[in-house]
Amino acid sequence: MKIKFYSILTGLTLLALGSQAQTIRGVVSDTSQTIIGATVAVSGNGPKAGTNSAGRYELKLPSAGTYTISVTYLGYQAQQKRITIGEQETQTVDFFLLPNSNELDNVVVLGSRSAPRSNLDTPVPVDVVDISRITQNIPQVSLNQILNFVAPSFTSNVMSLTDGTDHIDPASLRGLGPDQVLVLINGKRRHTTALVNINGSLGKGSVGTDMNAIPTSSIKRVEILRDGAAAQYGSDAIAGVINIILNNDVNKLTASVSGGGYTGKHSDGLDGETVQANVNYGVALNDKGGYLNLSGSFDYRDFASRTTPYRGAIYTDYNNPSLYPTPTGVDITDAELARRGQSRSDFVPNIGQSRNRGGALFFNSVIPVAQDAEVYAFGGVNYRNGVSTAFYRTPRQLNQNNAVIYPNGFLPEIITNSLDQSFAVGIRGTVGKWKSDFSNTYGRNVIDFKTGNSVNASMLTASPTSFESGGYEFAQNTTNLDFSRFFEGPLKGINVAFGFENRYENYKINPGEESSWRNYGNALQVGVDGQGKPILVSDPNGNIPTRFAPNGAAYAGGAQGFPGINQANLTNESRNSVAAYGDVEFNFTEKFLVDAAARFENYSDFGSTVNGKLAARYKFSDVFLLRAAASTGFRAPSLHQQYFSSTSSVYVDGNIVESGTFANDSRIAQLLGIPKLKQETSKSISAGFTSNLGKLKITVDGYFIRINDRVIYTGQFVGNNSPTASDQDKEIFNLLRLANATTARFFANAVNTETKGLDVVLSYNAALGKGNLRADWATTFTKTSIVGPVHASPLLAGKENIYLDNASRILIEKVTPRMKSNITFDYTIGKWNAFIRNVYFGKVEQPTNVDANRQVLTGRVITDLGAGYNFTKSLKLTVGANNIFDVYPQELLLGSQGTSGILYPNQAPQFGFLGRYVFTRLSLTL
Repeated sequence: MKIKFYSILTGLTLLALGSQAQTIRGVVSDTSQTIIGATVAVSGNGPKAGTNSAGRYELKLPSAGTYTISVTYLGYQAQQKRITIGEQETQTVDFFLLPNSNELDNVVVLGSRSAPRSNLDTPVPVDVVDISRITQNIPQVSLNQILNFVAPSFTSNVMSLTDGTDHIDPASLRGLGPDQVLVLINGKRRHTTALVNINGSLGKGSVGTDMNAIPTSSIKRVEILRDGAAAQYGSDAIAGVINIILNNDVNKLTASVSGGGYTGKHSDGLDGETVQANVNYGVALNDKGGYLNLSGSFDYRDFASRTTPYRGAIYTDYNNPSLYPTPTGVDITDAELARRGQSRSDFVPNIGQSRNRGGALFFNSVIPVAQDAEVYAFGGVNYRNGVSTAFYRTPRQLNQNNAVIYPNGFLPEIITNSLDQSFAVGIRGTVGKWKSDFSNTYGRNVIDFKTGNSVNASMLTASPTSFESGGYEFAQNTTNLDFSRFFEGPLKGINVAFGFENRYENYKINPGEESSWRNYGNALQVGVDGQGKPILVSDPNGNIPTRFAPNGAAYAGGAQGFPGINQANLTNESRNSVAAYGDVEFNFTEKFLVDAAARFENYSDFGSTVNGKLAARYKFSDVFLLRAAASTGFRAPSLHQQYFSSTSSVYVDGNIVESGTFANDSRIAQLLGIPKLKQETSKSISAGFTSNLGKLKITVDGYFIRINDRVIYTGQFVGNNSPTASDQDKEIFNLLRLANATTARFFANAVNTETKGLDVVLSYNAALGKGNLRADWATTFTKTSIVGPVHASPLLAGKENIYLDNASRILIEKVTPRMKSNITFDYTIGKWNAFIRNVYFGKVEQPTNVDANRQVLTGRVITDLGAGYNFTKSLKLTVGANNIFDVYPQELLLGSQGTSGILYPNQAPQFGFLGRYVFTRLSLTL
């Protein structure tokens, strides 16, 4: 008999009436929702029941007494409770199930709003990464790097010489951009960073999500949906969705400390040292499934550099006027280095790994407030202080240095402070026969820059050596109302879900102090004096230089290495979006399932879009299943891409260029015919099969993704002030000079792309000897191609190769490995376990605009090795290494290395280039 509580009063009445037998009833749920179809049974030959569409069950017991009640569900740890019940008594006994990390066919909630199911039964491919298990053995400690070595379709690397991006690793799924994958936490949309990747790295021009801000100790597992899902989850889900499930352990303390460093052929002993400390503790708030789980982490990493000695001119005869009273610019580097007791190695930047220090606090909680309702909340804060370096300013660069302050030149430091905050709260339960979920999720990322060990050359000897350079802020608030219901009667069951979403976003650019961006040598002509000489007034917007270095070059303005954000770039822009979705899952038979979804979304800044998805799977048997999906999708251009403007130092084919980025509504964009941004649209199809052979599980999935009007970050346009230059080029030249820049770049919907790929995953788990062997093999093949002509305006006729330069084309098509494969063996016997993993990173290409510097970087195999020993049930020691054979990518051609000592590819880092990393980890569980 099913009893429905329409109100508290009705419920009390029913309880007062009692029943003719002893009754146990309750709800079975997991971390995110109630569970449909769980089996609740009395031990022995007692009665049993299944949970209904609301996750509720009811058992009638034959007599008073003490009973053991057990709950089982595929992929979850079985749970038992012992209860004592009296005559004519009704008790409420709720069960809270935890996923079974020992089962490879993990249960997932991503990709469907119906009941959780095994990832071998889903109509679209979903990978499950058990973070709490694998972090005990592997060398990697940050989430991005863990996924880079575990999930073949995922790519992320620590960047170098990319300013703030050095501390926020861009991530790619299926070879697409960081902003084409949606990140969720506990099923709720995660905010992106405030930073735009502009310095020639993976995901150039994109705005990604800083997953490293989430401490690994707070994560239970990660679900990676490898299929377009914009019709289900909204913008950005073109490549797929990553759902991070937070830890919900209770009455358990886990802590670990990991330390290590690099010991390869380029290391000076041990360098790039890292330390990470993690702690997690959860408490049960009541006996009805309420809990509070807390996590904390501390992270530190030091510099590691892989450079060659500086090859270019460091000193000219201008740097030693006592010996060369009439300098002409002749290179005297070798003689001057010997006289000053220096070497060329003293003049290279830090290329490899920046310094970073920070910590995070996260929480995850649930509080039942009624029999059919619970309040949940989660979130956290992360703070990091990072230091990276720009290119060395050598003494010969007279207009960028001041010899009184820095007689030997200087290495500018870019100091990045990143604050990340998030908080989500909601209430979920049942309204009639419908499951409901009302939530609000807020996220904010603030990045502030300081330029240290630098100079504003136009201030001469009055220049400070450190500058507050400004920064960026991004805030996002998302409100969701979701409903779902499983109808048992029609067909073999139909699940209906629908919901609404409102999202508010705000983007700010905060200027730096005046000395960080101003050129104090600029002036405006306001007239002429009696002798016909121009009358000049100092003005940062002026176009006449008045301060010159000894070689006649005008002194550069702004902080060297990282010019501050100009007051003219002050930005505070917002937008709203509203969405409605519907999702229907038809179980035509127990074997045949079809899922249809549609979503309408309207943005206040560019309009509306409607997208749909159709997915199906047919289960021939418990051993073999076919699945396929087709969908349309979209990605709204970010506020950052619409309004970002700044000037930065960029390394292009061996040269340092001061490059300005301008918004699409700027005057310089109008001169070049750069259009207003619009949404990217996509079409995707996928098909594959899964096979469950007991100890061996297999999934194979192919896919095709077409993206139209893809947003790119253009090549570098220049102006010209020669007498024969056009008025357009002269105006561009003056506008660039006012921005302390020599080139201009923009965001534009410039190309269409097609991505094709195949993912293969095999998992094996079996007893071997007296121990247990777990083996995983996964491979992905992917290729992205630009198709059709560049979408350039008539004003750009003849400049299409600048609009989409060759380096940008390579970053889209060839900077992520076309093939990536890993095979992992994890063997446990007694108190010991051993871990070995080989990852093949396929070939990539170095981005360049010089044909002579084009270079295909061949694939490499990286081997990780680890061994662990459990001193007690609570204490474990693990030692091991990443890249134990000290493998490096191909060295760059000399033309790409330039003069600044770049030995290995920092723009196309397949797996990094720091060499062998050794580590030790001590883990405690109580």
